[in-house]
Amino acid sequence: MSNDPRDDEGLLLPAYAGRLGTEPLPRARLADEETPPLAAYRFVHDELVLDGQSRTNLATFVTTWMEPEGQALMAESFDKNAIDHDEYPATSAIESRTVAIVAHLFHAPGLDPHDPASATGASTIGSSEAVMLAGLAMKWRWRKQRRAAGLDASTPNLVLGSNVQVVWEKFCRYFDVEPVYLPIEPGRYVVTPEQVRDAVDENTIGAVTLLGTTFTGEYEDVAGVCAALDELSASGGPDVPVHVDAASGGFVAPFLDPDLVWDFRLPRVFAINTSGHKYGLTYPGIGFVIFRDRAALDEDLVFRVNYLGGDLPTFTLNFSRPGAQIIGQYYNFVRLGRNGYTKIMRALRGTAMWLAAQIASLPHLTVISDGSALPVVTFSVDDAAPFTAFDLSHELRAAGWQVPAYTMPADAQDVTVLRIVVREGFSGDLAGKLRGDVIAALARLDPRHTADDRRAFHH
Repeated sequence: MSNDPRDDEGLLLPAYAGRLGTEPLPRARLADEETPPLAAYRFVHDELVLDGQSRTNLATFVTTWMEPEGQALMAESFDKNAIDHDEYPATSAIESRTVAIVAHLFHAPGLDPHDPASATGASTIGSSEAVMLAGLAMKWRWRKQRRAAGLDASTPNLVLGSNVQVVWEKFCRYFDVEPVYLPIEPGRYVVTPEQVRDAVDENTIGAVTLLGTTFTGEYEDVAGVCAALDELSASGGPDVPVHVDAASGGFVAPFLDPDLVWDFRLPRVFAINTSGHKYGLTYPGIGFVIFRDRAALDEDLVFRVNYLGGDLPTFTLNFSRPGAQIIGQYYNFVRLGRNGYTKIMRALRGTAMWLAAQIASLPHLTVISDGSALPVVTFSVDDAAPFTAFDLSHELRAAGWQVPAYTMPADAQDVTVLRIVVREGFSGDLAGKLRGDVIAALARLDPRHTADDRRAFHH
């Protein structure tokens, strides 16, 4: 059959009467013939219809809506390779500005407000790459200090809670660092300063704290951890740096909790990672790793190449990478400023806390985190309920919502929760619709339950 969408008499075929509409396409090899652009587009587009709707995916922290102007700028930059600084000097300059803006947001010391290059850090594909880079910097720092003192440097360890995102487990495995996991427990889903203090030793390259856990959205006590380690060091114990994993909270706390001291205002904080594609409000993938100062980043980790034209210092795991996300992030910074980010985060937290209060009023459900830290609501199903959290998740999925149910980490794995991540694009009206669908799902799962509270949504 010809690839031209015409029949033997030269008439245009109906949309699905051509080859792609009537014959299966090979799934694991290239087809023998080419396909007209419109038909190829329609074929791929139709398969993607089977995906879930990203806006109603309440499982993900990743941005699913941007302003059309930001999308347009990103589309105009799809062909730009961010690593090619010589060919794309404007994109390179914008990247330096975004790093400096994030460093300023985190109160990095010694910044020159007129010189983006005064910030020490890098944009990354996301927090996963940023974590790897920060972990390597901690390992290099520890190893150099040990060798300079004539001590063994073959057994590095990293202290972290069992509630960390899986990327930290990857770092430890990939780069031969022993993870020292601190347990959580039912009712306490963050680590304590005392746990960290008691776990570190002379082989500890760093301690990881979370500004917003993946499991519940809670903030850990970064200042308390730093104070405990300060006291330990002052009494002759090991001098252990703190890394803050602010993948989500890094773009929330500075605007909603400016008096919360968790960042470089604490002298023990060594580095911070954050995800621009979460509450930085940019499509995936863009992240940042920011170091306290130049001394925190070992020069041996920086590579210099010149085969793209000009001298290119680079501190990344990826080499070629898209420039579009950098442009999208910079658009948000220019468009929103501090005031705009504050308005958005305040609205998201307000919606999350309203939704948490509504869920708390429903039978069989117990709220664990109410959105007062990250705009994230987690809740559990009572043991006496005639259904499970997974049953409720399934019912909501049938209504179009993706609300994940999952077990908590080790030592609290008997606790199962559901999580709702409130993001830009999840409006108060949608929150009201979700509330109604939760009530309807409960009525289906427990026929004894009658939805007495079906008042019109007011937020």
